[in-house]
Amino acid sequence: MKHLVYIFIGGGLGSILRYGVSAASAKAFPAGSFPYGTFIVNIAGCLLIGLLSSAFLKSDSNLKFLLITGFCGGFTTFSTFSSENYSLWQNGQYGLLLLYISASVLLGLIAVFAGLTVAKNIF
Repeated sequence: MKHLVYIFIGGGLGSILRYGVSAASAKAFPAGSFPYGTFIVNIAGCLLIGLLSSAFLKSDSNLKFLLITGFCGGFTTFSTFSSENYSLWQNGQYGLLLLYISASVLLGLIAVFAGLTVAKNIF
């Protein structure tokens, strides 16, 4: 139960920072077609989860729940996706790696389209 509190706090802080980075990016890079805020958050989150995983993943520290699962999870789920892909690559599971990347991107796009279509018909 204690782990959930750490995840909750870290997730909230990560989400707030994500909003802040996105808002600052929108001001720095006026309306355009490239999503700079999301791009910056995703790359920064990947760097951060790599650093934090190296420091805390093998320990039984509450900091891994606060910072890795909570903060990075709230900041960007792309960092977790990238970290999982790296693990598959590191373990030599190349077929599963390609399947996971391809299926996540393709099915993610299809799911967004489906959600928008359903919502348009409901609302």
